[in-house]
Amino acid sequence: MLSGIAKTGRYGLTAIQNLGASAYFLIQLICRPPKFKQLFSSTWYQLYIIGVLSGLVIIVSGFFIGMVVGLQGHHTLEKFGAESQLGQLLALSIARELGPVVSALLFAGRAGSALTAEIGLMKSTDQLKSMDMMGVSPLARVVYPRFVGGLISLPMLSLIFSAVAVYGGYFIGVERLGVDAGSFWSNMQSAVEFRGDVLSGIIKSIVFAFLVTWVAVYQGFTCEPTAKGISMATTRSVVYASLLVLGFDFLLTAIMIGGW
Repeated sequence: MLSGIAKTGRYGLTAIQNLGASAYFLIQLICRPPKFKQLFSSTWYQLYIIGVLSGLVIIVSGFFIGMVVGLQGHHTLEKFGAESQLGQLLALSIARELGPVVSALLFAGRAGSALTAEIGLMKSTDQLKSMDMMGVSPLARVVYPRFVGGLISLPMLSLIFSAVAVYGGYFIGVERLGVDAGSFWSNMQSAVEFRGDVLSGIIKSIVFAFLVTWVAVYQGFTCEPTAKGISMATTRSVVYASLLVLGFDFLLTAIMIGGW
């Protein structure tokens, strides 16, 4: 029994130590004054690598998820004779929850894992150590542009996901199941508010972008410089980022709807 308590205590202390180390890493990253000319070119390239190359996954996933929500929503609303409310149901569920959450999970799996593996590989080949020896900060040269690129990319991808998902639901509801197009769009426009619905989704996507990118670059920067270490860091990056997204989604939802 005592050994179990001691083991639990060691796990707790290790978790607190890792949390403090990640917070210190974040403070070092944010408080480092960037060179804007160099940052612009590096960030522009990272926007392509992180954001543009993730666009296809976001678009295809958004279209299929929109179709699924439209199909399930029509099936449920049909029982109550409220098929005309499909646009309202679709827009609210996607703008508030599905858009930012699913986009963040896809981003963590696609771009977050790539960031961790890329930085980890640079560490295993001593590129980061070589930069440090030449007086070039790895945080400023390698990590910061990727961090900024992730912060910018995910909110934009989330908006694209939401727009494509709405059209996916429109395709199923209006084109295939016969819902009136006028009632579909009019009910959506009357029910969705920018401040209460769209803006809350944007805020969530910004918070998720911060969390996912932070976890990804930290895991890559602090991983063991071996093949096994990079593999484990990539796995931790996806798992930790996904759990943070789901946990903070609950907290933000509770705050935004006045539950807390």
